[in-house]
Amino acid sequence: MIILYRLLQSGYRLRQKLFLWVEDYLFYPNTFQKIISFLLLPFTLIYLIIVLMKRGFSKPQKFNIPIISIGNLIVGGSGKTPLTIELAKKYENACVVLRGYGRTSTGLYIISKNGKILEDIKTSGDEAMLLAKSLPNATIIVSENRVEAIKKAQELGCKIVFLDDGFSKYNINKFDILIRPKDEPTNIFCLPSGGYREPKMFYSFAQIQLQEGKDFKRFVSYSLNEKRVNVLPHKLLLVTAISKPKRLLDYLPKNVEIKAFEDHHTFTKDDVAKIKKEYAEYAIITTQKDFVKLQQFALENIYLMDLELKIDYEKVNFKPLDDYINSYKG
Repeated sequence: MIILYRLLQSGYRLRQKLFLWVEDYLFYPNTFQKIISFLLLPFTLIYLIIVLMKRGFSKPQKFNIPIISIGNLIVGGSGKTPLTIELAKKYENACVVLRGYGRTSTGLYIISKNGKILEDIKTSGDEAMLLAKSLPNATIIVSENRVEAIKKAQELGCKIVFLDDGFSKYNINKFDILIRPKDEPTNIFCLPSGGYREPKMFYSFAQIQLQEGKDFKRFVSYSLNEKRVNVLPHKLLLVTAISKPKRLLDYLPKNVEIKAFEDHHTFTKDDVAKIKKEYAEYAIITTQKDFVKLQQFALENIYLMDLELKIDYEKVNFKPLDDYINSYKG
């Protein structure tokens, strides 16, 4: 049993290291990773042809409702969900439509209606549940088919739709907002040679571009059992399943340990048991997005990173967005 446990632990650690290695390869590769990136360029060319054909041959469908897409060009997170929350909370009868990554369900589900949560975390996925809890006056819909979800939002009487991660949905006529990372990746290639899902030149297709650190900033506070805390424990373990987890280290003490899982990973009892055994003397800290999945395990004294996104409204020109929304009021 001891040998089996050690083998499982070795595999567990290897998976964590591989995940972080891939993150570095996609965005900030070392010399060896750059060689791999160049070797994969023929596959990247094929990928680019597919993306360009998809964009060129798509016919955007119009709806009688304003649709605002919050997206990015790179793989993984760059603040789409907190930006969606920041913008959507300003409007009445708003609906957020997203695919619902990490959910066990398929098809269209209304996760919350006017703030009333109707489904559980397994049906919704982590991002959709976080949106449902953060937007008490909005409706949240998950669906692989965004067009059907928009139609459902209209049936429910919603007056404005936000597409979380909707830039690549070329079949929908929409207003595009693209987020640029604070530090642009040194690897400028598209998949699989790099971390861009679409060519960097596609930034020019967005009506508004927002760059972290320039147009908006993140502010992080900490809480324990819903009470704000100013001092974190000395022995602290960050448990997270978000893309580019190392970015969280900027907001934490230098001596923090990290257990990072792949983006949208569904935590299991086995995951939690291994963490508690290996880090028995450590306090756990996690993000709100991760907590909606971890809270089912009744972990005691788990610290939360409370992220607040503040937009510099004096610097960013949102008039094109206002004009777009007002065009539907006539």
